[in-house]
Amino acid sequence: MTRGKRPSWDSYFMQMAHVVAGRSTCLRRQVGSVIVKDKQILSTGYNGSPSGLQHCDEVGCLRQSLGVPSGERHEICRAVHAEQNALVQAAKHGVAIRGADLYVTHQPCALCTKLLINVGVKRVVYVHSYPDQLAVDMAREAGLEFEQLTES
Repeated sequence: MTRGKRPSWDSYFMQMAHVVAGRSTCLRRQVGSVIVKDKQILSTGYNGSPSGLQHCDEVGCLRQSLGVPSGERHEICRAVHAEQNALVQAAKHGVAIRGADLYVTHQPCALCTKLLINVGVKRVVYVHSYPDQLAVDMAREAGLEFEQLTES
């Protein structure tokens, strides 16, 4: 039996982030994230409403109905971002993530970038860019590495 080429670690974890994104209930963008340290998965998250609340795919998207452009007015969104959910799950279960890498299908917004900086994530790998220059600027200033993956 011949074996295909093994994916790189970055591709492997990004593929997992795409699988996690499949649980998303967002009407605009399905995002998945995986927090990894020493090649071990510590936590995952996808974008969706807080536990016990109706999801956007059930009640609609306020930002979409108001015509809010991508990257704006996050405060009126029902959903918790994938990165936030991964951080919450790690905290909920007492998993330390300082020094970890985050694999996420889409570049984090400024809100998520601030959280990632404060918890000590060292590297963020993403596939799809996001229109948030403030996030990029803050990551650069904090020494948080943002890396766009072209293979996944």
